[in-house]
Amino acid sequence: MRKLKTTVCLITATTAGLTFHAFNPNSLSDSSPDFPDKIRTAVHGVVRSSRAISTIALTAVDYKFTLRGLPVDSDEYRRKLSEVHFRSAWRILKLCEANKGFYVKAGQFVAALRQVPKEYSSTLSSLQDQAVPCHFKAIEEVLIHNLGHNLSDTFLSLDEQPLAAASIAQVHKAVLKDHQAVAIKVQYPGLEQQMKLDTTTMYFISKSITWFFPEYRFGWLVAEFVQAISLELDFIQEAGNSERTANNFKNNKWVKVPHVFWDLTTKQVLTMEFCTGHKVDDVGYLKERKIDPVKVAKVLLEMFAEMIFIHGFLHGDPHPGNILVSPEGQNGFSLVLLDHGIYKQLNDKFRLDYCQLWKALILLDSKKLQHLGEQFGVAKYSKYFPVIFTGRTVDSTSALGKGMSTKERRKLKQELQSLKMEDISSFMESLPSDFLTILRTDGLLRSIASKLGASQRVRILAYAKYALYGLSPKLNPESDNVIKVKFSQLTAYLSYLQLRLILEVLELLSWLAKVKQFLFNFYEKTGGALVL
Repeated sequence: MRKLKTTVCLITATTAGLTFHAFNPNSLSDSSPDFPDKIRTAVHGVVRSSRAISTIALTAVDYKFTLRGLPVDSDEYRRKLSEVHFRSAWRILKLCEANKGFYVKAGQFVAALRQVPKEYSSTLSSLQDQAVPCHFKAIEEVLIHNLGHNLSDTFLSLDEQPLAAASIAQVHKAVLKDHQAVAIKVQYPGLEQQMKLDTTTMYFISKSITWFFPEYRFGWLVAEFVQAISLELDFIQEAGNSERTANNFKNNKWVKVPHVFWDLTTKQVLTMEFCTGHKVDDVGYLKERKIDPVKVAKVLLEMFAEMIFIHGFLHGDPHPGNILVSPEGQNGFSLVLLDHGIYKQLNDKFRLDYCQLWKALILLDSKKLQHLGEQFGVAKYSKYFPVIFTGRTVDSTSALGKGMSTKERRKLKQELQSLKMEDISSFMESLPSDFLTILRTDGLLRSIASKLGASQRVRILAYAKYALYGLSPKLNPESDNVIKVKFSQLTAYLSYLQLRLILEVLELLSWLAKVKQFLFNFYEKTGGALVL
């Protein structure tokens, strides 16, 4: 109890210190013309950080007293834990909605992780549509400051109503003097200063939780979020990511990346070619245009599989709003990939190990999985890789993509009940940063594919196909011998067909086993009598 009181007092008293640390007091000189704005920003920062710290303090108290004295392996503990998860997720949702900005972004980041309790991911998923547009006057000032000239000299028209608004920027449609339609992404003013306070607060909260609950360690999560959001604030880097991705997919007839107008792009303003389309998960639109939603899911999954397994350069924020289905394209549609702020350059050794992981997952090669678990620093938990990625256990007898049998689910549930929060924290802390990015991206892709009606099998086959392509030698089609390139591509394709044949045989054997069991049960019920 004494530790609890000490913690609450400490984190409340520290709020002012955090604000002092995040804001440079010397910048608040009364000789500055922006003095009132800086004072207002500092006060606003105190309110935001106080709200955040008090919310987390209340949540810590809730967990501590709700679960006090309950055996961790009891049904009562699990029921109470779910209840406190829901209450805590709701409090954090309200915190994000009140603080807006980076808190909304952080909530979205957490909601995309399949490794957090489902009560959190389901509750915080509503933050995807929480962004409130900034008044155009402020947006106009950012444009003038960054482009350095009268806007009417550059644009024939500029819509004041934004096309879309997110937590750090909003997008406006405009037409250039040469009648080219463009989309202009404009960063909200004052974000860098606000980010310093918000991320400092998040780090402090994370450390406070670890001190209070040693088994709950979220430093890895805060570090991943801060790294991602820092990259996203630099639109010049985003433009570079966009061009690199466009080049990676230049021969892909399904993928479209908007052209960047560099002369109208700065760290806070990004001007791109305007592309039409609807959100990738808009099933009503797809059916109206007679576009097969499952085909869209397949193209989407293969696009990201190519990024992961071949390019090693991964778009880390595949929300539905960042991927449009355009009716333009040789095949009746194409996918327009937007928002290139968050990218991950995968280590090449990691990329190859991850390719090997998927090959082992398909074949349920337990020895290879154990070896790769050691490579990833989580050997103790390697047996759970099949559960995480393919939805079946390492000794599963069910067909790939068909999930687990009732018996397997029961056995897995018993195993998972023995895991403690310490185990989960240890697992997430030990994983390479590249792996964490893939887990988050895969969670978002699964959600979209499910909404489009695609089965688990569609995703697994897409990943298996590109994992094998990724294991083939790196070739440059523009400089290497044509025969060498074609032979390597053929070899990779034959390996994929071989693996696909194995999958089909395994599925057939699984089906035959079910038929055999059905006939045996039928025979038992009829007492061996022959029914004509």
